[in-house]
Amino acid sequence: MSEGSTPDGGDAPKRKRRRRRRRRRPGSQAATQTTQAQASDPNAKESAKQQPRAKGKQPSKGKKKRTKKAGRPHNQGKGPVQREISAGGVVYRRDGEEIEVVLASRRTRRGELAWGLAKGGIEEGESHEQAAVREVKEETGYDAEIEASLGDTRYFYVWEDTRIRKTVHFFLMRCTGGDPDDRDDEMEDVRWFPLDRALKRAAYRGEREVLGRAADLLR
Repeated sequence: MSEGSTPDGGDAPKRKRRRRRRRRRPGSQAATQTTQAQASDPNAKESAKQQPRAKGKQPSKGKKKRTKKAGRPHNQGKGPVQREISAGGVVYRRDGEEIEVVLASRRTRRGELAWGLAKGGIEEGESHEQAAVREVKEETGYDAEIEASLGDTRYFYVWEDTRIRKTVHFFLMRCTGGDPDDRDDEMEDVRWFPLDRALKRAAYRGEREVLGRAADLLR
């Protein structure tokens, strides 16, 4: 039996091939209609350019979208932060034309001797000025009167896994008497230093800046 013939020898009718219809992508019909409209209307192309863009930023070609790297949140592992406010003073005296200031020393946690200005925390009900006068008396044994403000200094330190943000208000103070032997045991030593030498001997940068302000007022 030849191909395309029936068992009785007749010709078999040809089968019609069914044409598969492609599924259109969403929006393709609208795009086709727009293209046809542009072909028939020369102004359609220009009006299509003026269509408002969809809201939201469209990522530009060739640029990869940045992804935020995973990491520990800000301040995690740094511990809680507490605020402290203290007051202290630059106590001075004049010996002829020379100006001297008081520095007190204490041991650091590493056991090193650090020279600095007298200062301490403000007690309940005290003003910054009252606290400065009291702390100077307790840490140096000297009495002093406030003459001017020297601004403040700020810094962080860590104490028993707690971060402390400290602000210290300083004042220029003139010595009026007293005895360094009357100081408390917190300070290891108390000495008078020439102002220029004290600017170099103070252990902490913030206090050296305060001494520099005092020098500007005293000279």
